[in-house]
Amino acid sequence: CEPAVKSGKRIEAKMAIHNTDRVTGTILSSEIARKHGEQGLPDDTIMLDFIGSAGQSFGAFLAPGVTMRLEGDSNDYIGKGLSGGKIIVVPPAESSFEPSKNVIIGNVAFYGAIRGEAYIRGIAGERFCVRNSGMTAVVEGVGDHGCEYMTGGCVMVIGETGRNFAAGMSGGVAYVYDKDGDFDGKCNKALVNLKKPDKKDIAKMKEMLEKHLEYTGSDVAGAILENFESEAKKFVKVIPTDYEKVVTIMDEETKKGVSYEDAMLTAFENVTGKKVS
Repeated sequence: CEPAVKSGKRIEAKMAIHNTDRVTGTILSSEIARKHGEQGLPDDTIMLDFIGSAGQSFGAFLAPGVTMRLEGDSNDYIGKGLSGGKIIVVPPAESSFEPSKNVIIGNVAFYGAIRGEAYIRGIAGERFCVRNSGMTAVVEGVGDHGCEYMTGGCVMVIGETGRNFAAGMSGGVAYVYDKDGDFDGKCNKALVNLKKPDKKDIAKMKEMLEKHLEYTGSDVAGAILENFESEAKKFVKVIPTDYEKVVTIMDEETKKGVSYEDAMLTAFENVTGKKVS
């Protein structure tokens, strides 16, 4: 990847990976940050395809401009601290199992991610996207405690969730495909509201599904998109109560021509009841 880091030359490579290979991509991201700062490289400058089982923290702190595609499965902490890169995980080409009914990545995926994208064709373990503050992710099922302590970003789950979803979630949005209508009992509603997606949400959901289908070939995403008008009605929007108030006020203020910063200040004062001098 050195030519990409030094001069921005587009790089593509394919290689094997084993579960003893940990934090794959992290030193590369360090070199990119050292030379290019937090803006990193243009999208998809570095395209890395891996085949096998990735060890812990695959793609941790992955920098902008790096896309890592894994054909196989991953251990815990994939995408930890994701910082602008893109991670795609699909089952082995020769596998016969149904991806949407099998775990393909481990626990605590995308812990503390701040930016970037992920598309997972299969189920994630427990604590998916804990403390996510800005990344976008699509996954075909999660274990317990999904989106725990999430503060920002957008997550779409097009499959089953475990219990205690959204515990401590104070920001961001999750769209859950509640096909069987039992999500309400699995969600921790102490801080969040469950809503019907509006037109803006539906447009965002469609965009996320289309990307997931493009990057992973997901049959689940394909089936939803094929009958999107009716299937979209089965989604539930999970949004923190105070976060929703802030977003609503900011939308109203920006429509008046108020600057983003002033709109945020107004929203903060309204929600907290505290005046900022």
